[in-house]
Amino acid sequence: MFSEKSNFNLQKPVQDAADSKISCSLLNVEGGIDDEACELVSGVELSLVEDVFGFEDSFTRDIAYRVACNGYNEIASKQICSILVPDLFRGCPWTKDQPDVFEQWIARQNPERIAEDITRWTKWLVDEFMAVGISKKLGIIGFCFGGGQVLKVLAKDQGACFGTGISFCGTRMDPLAASDIKAPVLFILGDNDPLCKVSEIENVQKKIRRGSKVVIFPGRGHGFAHRPDLLNKPTLL
Repeated sequence: MFSEKSNFNLQKPVQDAADSKISCSLLNVEGGIDDEACELVSGVELSLVEDVFGFEDSFTRDIAYRVACNGYNEIASKQICSILVPDLFRGCPWTKDQPDVFEQWIARQNPERIAEDITRWTKWLVDEFMAVGISKKLGIIGFCFGGGQVLKVLAKDQGACFGTGISFCGTRMDPLAASDIKAPVLFILGDNDPLCKVSEIENVQKKIRRGSKVVIFPGRGHGFAHRPDLLNKPTLL
């Protein structure tokens, strides 16, 4: 087990047009679900599971571009990278102007339906890579609500498709799912996060295979990594 204290400085990505190319498009995955796919000549295929504000949120899209531009460019340059940001909430994400009805909104997000959608877009990712002769280079990243979904996805997958996962400030995690996970997971959170407690994440990490890691940012609250506008506000899930 690893546990680290870290400082955090997120900078604007710099894109060299001569070395790589980004394209972004809205696609329809089987079942009538619109998702955003971002491709970069970079070298990995990822699914990015958004927080409760949905796949069209500007911060979600910004993170997708940042990961595409910087996160994997050094790892596997000159190959094809696809980042899929699914519409997890079927066009009805939560909005900041309705804080009093969050629990009612979250109760309408059927876990079985979400699991079916995730299975559908995972198949799309696999098919995309298999079409170009590449297999088992899939990763999954989730933020807040999506960070909790990372555990469920990896537990169900059991190492069949996804080789790794990253959970930022994951909420509503199922600790029982951890023992079924076959891929290493990187957990990133702040030690001042009331919705993603360090002790709970460390307990989850202990149940996962060797190679998983917990990185803790001192003084940071919920959503610090991707939502500076709502920094440390506990209403963000």
